[in-house]
Amino acid sequence: MSPVFGHGRLRLYLLKLLDEAPRHGYDVIRELEDRFMGLYTPSAGTVYPRLARLEAEGLVTHDVTEGRKVYHITDAGRGELAARQGDLDDLEAQIAGSVRDLATEIRSEVRGSVTDLRAELKAAAKDMRRQTRAEDRQARAESRAHRADHEHRPEVDELEQVAQWFRSELLSLARHGAPTRESVDEVRQIVDAALTEVRRALGGR
Repeated sequence: MSPVFGHGRLRLYLLKLLDEAPRHGYDVIRELEDRFMGLYTPSAGTVYPRLARLEAEGLVTHDVTEGRKVYHITDAGRGELAARQGDLDDLEAQIAGSVRDLATEIRSEVRGSVTDLRAELKAAAKDMRRQTRAEDRQARAESRAHRADHEHRPEVDELEQVAQWFRSELLSLARHGAPTRESVDEVRQIVDAALTEVRRALGGR
């Protein structure tokens, strides 16, 4: 129960609601919820026993409409409201203050939640930017490697040509008899020079 309804004040406020208009129990619950702007909703176990007690005291009565009890305030109930008008004014002021306090508390909680959400979104955006930069670096590195492979293709082709030439020279030397030391050294020098140029072109890879 809302703290403003301590010490029998809910009983008094139920009389006020029924003085405004006849209501069935569900209407009373919804009206209380509306008065508290949805921040407080009494249970049926809170409202119906008090309506029954007010009826037992002769302060309200009921009739049945479409199968539901509709409660009406009696003259005795209006008399009690008039006698306790000061208490009722204080109660309504406390209800208004309670609503403001509850609304302030909820706004504070919402602001805290929004602050936390903003921090989480900022951190998520930072992580996303970091991941994007890493992916961009990887993509640039892969692009450079691809370009390097493409740019060094002539050197690779030259290396393959040297290897083919070396093989053909060895075959030629073999067909003309045992190669002399001078011819082998000559071939080796040519191959070494070609490999050196290719390595330099490839950046020492």
